[in-house]
Amino acid sequence: MLLRVGSRGSRLALTQAERAAEALRGPGVEIALVPITTAGDRDRTRPFGEIGSRGVFVKELEEALLAGRIDVAVHSAKDMTSTDTTGLVVGAYPVREDARDALCGAPEIRPGMRIGTASARRRAQLLALEPSLSVEPLRGNVDTRLRKRGERGLDAVVLAACGLDRLGLAAEIGARLDPGVMLPEAGQGALALQVREGEEGLVARIDDDETRRRVEAERGCVAAVGGGCLAPVAAYHDGQVLTGLVAAEDGTWLERRFGTDPGTLGRELAALAASR
Repeated sequence: MLLRVGSRGSRLALTQAERAAEALRGPGVEIALVPITTAGDRDRTRPFGEIGSRGVFVKELEEALLAGRIDVAVHSAKDMTSTDTTGLVVGAYPVREDARDALCGAPEIRPGMRIGTASARRRAQLLALEPSLSVEPLRGNVDTRLRKRGERGLDAVVLAACGLDRLGLAAEIGARLDPGVMLPEAGQGALALQVREGEEGLVARIDDDETRRRVEAERGCVAAVGGGCLAPVAAYHDGQVLTGLVAAEDGTWLERRFGTDPGTLGRELAALAASR
């Protein structure tokens, strides 16, 4: 059997897809990697919010799945929208890796630093932590953002620790930021293998129950906040407790709440955001 595995074409995305492919290979199973360019790859200058925010790295892969051009799509789970697309399901979440954000270029956050990130979630939490920071927009793949830190004279950039680990760039990390300091994006650190509904058996053997439980809770929390909420949102499940966050993008207010039910927590966060 030949499995056509779709992925974005960046170095990190292909590295992640190859890791998934290696786990799926077996007797009678061959893998063909199919690189696909997404909207987020084509437009590398505008902020994510201007080109669609969550899902900008996902839509074209989903279209290829629905059209039958690929059999499996490998996503960074954090890039996915909070609800599944009709006709598609996540057939497997392999074991999650480090969900934390990483500060690259400095060992700690200090007053007055210039820090690069394209993420509204990261910007909000950085400014809430230290209002004197200058948080500057920074797009591009991992290698590009690391290079631009030096070119633009930034003190640091914030990236997902798991991506640096997967690319063998852990030495670039000055500090891994505890979720109590910087709450991760829902699904960060996990891969999601998406398939057509009814074809979960193609990937089910590499699904990790604990990763699925935690990531689905995070996605459910974000979904319950609702698309009408314009505030940055984050959710992270540590295995015991689900933490949710909403904040002003400029960091002038930030609310964390804790719970066990994703829907209840998400609605509480939505109400908090609406009251601001």
